[in-house]
Amino acid sequence: MESAPHRVVVLALPGLLPFELGIPHRIFGRAKDGDGRPLYEILTCGLAPGPVPTDADFAVQVAQGPELLATADTVVVPASYELGPVHEEGRLGDELAAALAHIRPGTRLVSICTGGYVLAAAGYLDGRRATTHWASAEHFQRLFPAVQVDADVLYTDDGDVLTSAGVAAGIDLCLHIVRRDHGAAVANEAARRTVVPPHREGGQAQFVDRPVPEPQLATTTAARAWVLDRLHEPLRLTDLARQEAVSVRTFTRRFREETGVSPGQWITGRRVERARRLLEQTELSMEQVAGESGFGTAQSLRKHVQAALGVSPTAYRRTFRATGGGGVTGGGGATGGGATGGGGATLPSPDGPSVAAGSVH
Repeated sequence: MESAPHRVVVLALPGLLPFELGIPHRIFGRAKDGDGRPLYEILTCGLAPGPVPTDADFAVQVAQGPELLATADTVVVPASYELGPVHEEGRLGDELAAALAHIRPGTRLVSICTGGYVLAAAGYLDGRRATTHWASAEHFQRLFPAVQVDADVLYTDDGDVLTSAGVAAGIDLCLHIVRRDHGAAVANEAARRTVVPPHREGGQAQFVDRPVPEPQLATTTAARAWVLDRLHEPLRLTDLARQEAVSVRTFTRRFREETGVSPGQWITGRRVERARRLLEQTELSMEQVAGESGFGTAQSLRKHVQAALGVSPTAYRRTFRATGGGGVTGGGGATGGGATGGGGATLPSPDGPSVAAGSVH
């Protein structure tokens, strides 16, 4: 007997942003098993059935009321610009409080952008690490001092409560959830169908100095493409800089401006992704996975996978090879990437801490 798909209920609040309302439907709706069956059922509810005003010049017609929240395995709260007392005083209004009371204990809770205000006002984020849009982070922290606000990340994963920064970071978070639930292969296919990058680390900076390079301005794109073909090889920062014909200092500065992370952090993230795919899709030994993904030794592989995913490579493989995606729920998820590299002038060593560029991979 087939199990029912994981039910995701999206709570549409007045003043919602239509783009963010559509993210869960788009990402979770593209996640399918090997036979093409949907892995998630995505439904939408409001505080009451009927039209829900948005921040655009149209409303969204929602057929179901808050009672639907009682059936959810995961509840997603997208951003809204009309949160009233939630945004102004840090408290729930009566109607919203009554709606959230339908949520069963143990339900996974997810917020996108300022949807985090709702989770915080309900007390779900007390004592937890959370994020929101960088422009709202200071106000969010003043309003909710019991929350550990991290304004510098794309998303946070605290097991059963996950939060994201604004707009596109909601895509990153939903892909992270699919990856956590069903593995990298399923998440990558969902990303491919949606035509978005398959993975941005949660710990990547929200605010990048130059998110869109100026016309005719040199970038680090060629170096990153060069790296992806050589993840299994020793990589030196000088070699990366040579691909762009610039100094190490210029390359490091430009790389961080464009990606929000150091070269070492970025490379470690890509190596972890390759290791995940190998663990899921091959029978290679841990030493072989370590070699193919660029970590060199099984010990180094274990250290980086544990730091990034919260579980050992053996446990990760057991979960996704045995069940086809039963979910890895190690606290913290991929929020930090397990990367080292500090200010960007170092690359991660496979056998220990970062050392000076030019001698590591």
